[in-house]
Amino acid sequence: MKVYHHQQFGDAQALCDCKQSQAQTISVVIPTLNEEATIAAIVAEIREKLMEKVALVDEIIVVDSGSSDLTLERAASAGARVFLASEIVPECGNHPGKGENLWKSQFVSSGSICVFIDGDILDFHQGFVTGLVGPLLENPNVDYVKAFYRRPLQTSAEPLNHGGGRVSELLMRPLFSLFYPQLCEFHQPLAGEYAIRRSLLERLSFPSGYAVETAHLIDALALCGIDGFAQCDLDSRRHRNRPLDELGSMACSILQVFLQRAERDGLLHLSKELGQSYIRHVATDNGWQMEEVPMLTIERPPFASLNATSPRP
Repeated sequence: MKVYHHQQFGDAQALCDCKQSQAQTISVVIPTLNEEATIAAIVAEIREKLMEKVALVDEIIVVDSGSSDLTLERAASAGARVFLASEIVPECGNHPGKGENLWKSQFVSSGSICVFIDGDILDFHQGFVTGLVGPLLENPNVDYVKAFYRRPLQTSAEPLNHGGGRVSELLMRPLFSLFYPQLCEFHQPLAGEYAIRRSLLERLSFPSGYAVETAHLIDALALCGIDGFAQCDLDSRRHRNRPLDELGSMACSILQVFLQRAERDGLLHLSKELGQSYIRHVATDNGWQMEEVPMLTIERPPFASLNATSPRP
């Protein structure tokens, strides 16, 4: 797998010329939930530097899970097209989760290359886009480019230079080591920033929650092989770090989807159905209480499998 640095693609005009010569179009998609503190700066950076200064990006799309803050207003004011996930193909229903937002983005985006960017990045720069689309424009044999970076851990004191990406290191890397060792080449397997050709994207199914990136790596490996992937170093990524209870729920949902795929691929056999809850212990004024968090994950089908009467872009 080839590894790049975003500075190799620092000439956005050259990328734009390459995009136009190949008749490609580029959509940037940002899934959000209560990101009012960061979304406007991200959208404005892309719009000003990669749409107005050079015409590299064709559209910025924000798909929101139902924010209770000013995420949608600030995204729209900064220049994005904004959508509520619940209002995209409502006849298909709606489920909570990041994967649902990404799946539904296929109905409202049109780019032959889609760039997915998380909405909570504190140190966003244009390299998050140029570094991810560059390898796709440079090499027609690459279909998927995943970001990696240093992950400072935000604390109440000074942020630590490393220590973020805890679920990747404690869950995904051990699982990939045991079951899908080829995927250990990824520095940041759960990175939410990646670029993918629509021709591959439409062949992937989408778990509705946080397991979407894990599922995509496993499924894309089967579809295009390890040589269809590339990685790009974006230097550093700071965002709001989630507390351990949220990370535990995230890890459980990822593990649920991982085990189902490992069984599908003949790597293990599950003797019974997996549980549908994440069980944790919570400290209260009256002592410790056991709490169950529902973990029902809906799997959305590949876009290419939808019949001709289904709504499409």
